[in-house]
Amino acid sequence: MTNPLPDLTAEQRTEALAKAVRVRRDRSEMLADLKAGRISLLDVLDREDNTARQTRALQLLQALPGIGRVRARRHLVDLGISETRKVQGLGDRQRKRLIELFPSQS
Repeated sequence: MTNPLPDLTAEQRTEALAKAVRVRRDRSEMLADLKAGRISLLDVLDREDNTARQTRALQLLQALPGIGRVRARRHLVDLGISETRKVQGLGDRQRKRLIELFPSQS
């Protein structure tokens, strides 16, 4: 059986771990800013960086003020969006419907 993961040097492993920590921190800060109203849903959807693009749609909706896990999942089902879909994978119509659904967040 082959090893699907490449063998990394200690330095490469350290760099990868540091990058993962930065990505998680940046995503957490972005979602906290969204929840606090410092940025809007439209701001996140329009961002071109990987932090926003790699965020799952479920996490994004849960970060909206007043939207919890149940309502977020319900909205995704209504919109035909998978819970595991990332922002970068949303189609134009799905993005438009999200903005229409949450106009106060745009």
